[in-house]
Amino acid sequence: MVGALMDAAFGRPDEGALMRHLRSEGAVAAERVAEHGGEITGAALLARLEAPFPALALAPIAVAPMWQGQGIGADLVRAALSAAEGAAVFVLGDPAYYGRFGFSAERAAGYVCAYAGPAFLVHGPQDMPATGRILFPQAFSGL
Repeated sequence: MVGALMDAAFGRPDEGALMRHLRSEGAVAAERVAEHGGEITGAALLARLEAPFPALALAPIAVAPMWQGQGIGADLVRAALSAAEGAAVFVLGDPAYYGRFGFSAERAAGYVCAYAGPAFLVHGPQDMPATGRILFPQAFSGL
């Protein structure tokens, strides 16, 4: 059901497949789901990353098309950050959108990662190291 939501939200099967592969790899650290009247309206997943400190990836995250623009995505981002329990959270996304929640491309710039670039963002404790190598689970290579 969540996979179908991911497929609909992105208009392609890639994110739903990512979610299924992360689950099958045992890489899921936490998952949050938004519901309305028993219907799943959105979902966010936190995947474990290989890093020199506790780190997670916020991906995938999606809201069903008919529920977009109503704050559900923002609620899911906040819920995921709360579930991260102090770990650094990396995301590949729009800096303007994720910047509202404290994600920063500047703070992520010191990390070596296959996904490094202007859309590679981090939200983390102030005392986290400024550099290091970040490895995403194998499932991300399919995107």
